[in-house]
Amino acid sequence: MTSVLSAVTALGIGTLGYAAGVECRAYTLRRTEVPVLAPGSRPLRVLHLSDVHMTPGQTGKQRWLRELADVEPDLVVNTGDNLAHQDSVPVVLGAYRGLLDVPGVFVLGSNDYFAPVLKNPARYLLSNQKITTPDEVLPWRELRDSFTGRGWLDLTNRHGSLQVAGRRICFVGVDDPHLGYDDLAAVAGTADPGADLNIAVAHAPYLRLLDQWNREGYRLLMAGHTHGGQLRLPGFGALVTNCDLDRARARGLHRHRVDGHEPSWLHVSAGLGTSPLAPVRFCCRPEASLLTLVARRPDS
Repeated sequence: MTSVLSAVTALGIGTLGYAAGVECRAYTLRRTEVPVLAPGSRPLRVLHLSDVHMTPGQTGKQRWLRELADVEPDLVVNTGDNLAHQDSVPVVLGAYRGLLDVPGVFVLGSNDYFAPVLKNPARYLLSNQKITTPDEVLPWRELRDSFTGRGWLDLTNRHGSLQVAGRRICFVGVDDPHLGYDDLAAVAGTADPGADLNIAVAHAPYLRLLDQWNREGYRLLMAGHTHGGQLRLPGFGALVTNCDLDRARARGLHRHRVDGHEPSWLHVSAGLGTSPLAPVRFCCRPEASLLTLVARRPDS
């Protein structure tokens, strides 16, 4: 019995060491095709960034992010939770350096507004957990103003549009739904039928948003927040999503459809970081995503 207990303990320690020391730094760029453009359209390259949770000391993550400009995206979509420290804004801007020259849109997440706090991990297994806001406010206004100053569109409870590689793309976005800051009534309305593409953006993929945007005709929905589950079990997947999205869609590309409406594509980023107070990932590498938007079949 002692030898079995020792083996189990060693396995647990080894797994935790791998999750904290290796996998949470194993940054990867996931590449996915999305058949969402009109038939005959040329492809568009969209870089999806989310949940970076940057602290000044994360120099490896900063170097990796700087290299993403080399993939030459046509558009950057940032779905929030960039910050994790009072001094992170200049660090984030330095890491995004070349990407800020690319057309971009963004929304903010709870960890752009508030510093992380230590939580009981068991809370994430509860579907009815109460959302509270920490006391320490992060410099989110500085981050927002820096992004908009470089030309990125702020989609906080608003619409916007950009010319991207010769195409007119229209957007809708909301403030962080996890904190209840979203104002769906303020952005309600049918997607623009004259746009080459309509994209809806939020930090957290709550079903109230996805349902409304599918009904309104948005064909690409983009979010983060879930960390892909952060801890995944082989053969089971994500343990939680930290919202009301089902576990099967905790990361990656999926379909979302309300009865009687054409399906939308939903892309959920597993994100590049974690709270600095829970720096572990298991079977869920930190990621950015390069979505190549391609023409859909004429009959789809």
